[in-house]
Amino acid sequence: MSLLRRSVATLAAAAAVLAATAGCGSGSEGSGGGKTKLSFFSWENEQTMKPLIDAFEKQNPSIDIEFSTAPPVAEYIAALQTRLVSGTAADVFVIAAENKTNLVQGGFVKDLTGKPFMANMSKFNTEAWSVDGKAYGMSISSWSAGILYNKDLLAKAGVTEFPTKWDDFIALCQKLKAAGTTPYHESVAGMPLTFAALVGHENARQGGDVDAQIFAGTKKFGDLWNGPLTTFNQLFTSGVLGKDAVSLKGEQIVDEFANGRVAMIPAGPWDVTSLREKAPKMNMVFAGVPTPDGKPFWGGAASPGWAINAKTEHEKEAEAFLTYLGSKEGVTLFNKQTAAMTTTSDVTPVIDKVLEPNLQALKDGNFYLPQIAWPRVQDALNTEAVAQLQLMVQGQAKPADVAAALDNRLAQG
Repeated sequence: MSLLRRSVATLAAAAAVLAATAGCGSGSEGSGGGKTKLSFFSWENEQTMKPLIDAFEKQNPSIDIEFSTAPPVAEYIAALQTRLVSGTAADVFVIAAENKTNLVQGGFVKDLTGKPFMANMSKFNTEAWSVDGKAYGMSISSWSAGILYNKDLLAKAGVTEFPTKWDDFIALCQKLKAAGTTPYHESVAGMPLTFAALVGHENARQGGDVDAQIFAGTKKFGDLWNGPLTTFNQLFTSGVLGKDAVSLKGEQIVDEFANGRVAMIPAGPWDVTSLREKAPKMNMVFAGVPTPDGKPFWGGAASPGWAINAKTEHEKEAEAFLTYLGSKEGVTLFNKQTAAMTTTSDVTPVIDKVLEPNLQALKDGNFYLPQIAWPRVQDALNTEAVAQLQLMVQGQAKPADVAAALDNRLAQG
């Protein structure tokens, strides 16, 4: 999110999050036992990260981790920006596609290039969080997200094979709806995973380098986005989804799916662990996002990385923490906690069987995320994209208007 374009309302919301998690600013020397307090701000929840933090503290008894969290993506980004501006940001925090440009250009994150803990990181992942050849985030996994469906609910509707064509997917949604089953939920509070997959499919169909051409000025956003925008908008023009999609939260969607109240949702590896706990008997299956020509595609990218605050007073301790998170033990434990498809050179991830299609998509290269694919990640451009998508699904903008607005935003630099 652009610091220059952030609204007063967003600042207020971020300040509320900051107040709720007060006391989690830059680390300091603790008064008890002479331990160093290292602050860590994550969008993974405490249940996920506590085992890693406990293991790190056991190996590093002179360091205490002060943990705070905010949900991804918008709420986390807003809270982090507020903390950065106020000088209370954590020593270690998440760097994501949505804030990479601001963090690097604003001088908020340290250069991690050549650090020993970066040695086992995937080249693809390191490049994803690099600018001008310098690495600013340590990413230990990649992800691919598709449609997760309740096989038993679809079977009750007479569906034995998940559709690969978009028109058939819409027809399936209508069939489920007619039978009294809520067919599908998706949030447009951020970049929708389904839409990202549709853009990725179109990019691949056109040769795979359309983003580079857009940023070079030889193509327009409409050349890549108009088709996927029209396709994605059918979810709303057909009545499958309502305008409330702009305010839906990921946790709400997952809970509805876990409770059997919705048949299909967009999801990724991060959803699997909680769903196994909430609905252990559910027969759930992943599939790629259906496309107009029947060649499914996936949303996906290198996972967000961990960055070190450029103003930390505890660089040595922060590097020790990243060293543990990137170690064989740390990566293995993170994989266990999150079902993440880790990509470090010394760990073979253990994945839930349901994620085998997702892993295959990564191997095949059939995944895409606009913010990662853009040659220059522009936070303001991402903010504009989400805002325009929300206008479209509310009936206030046409697909061509969305693309035109992105072209105008890009031209502004």
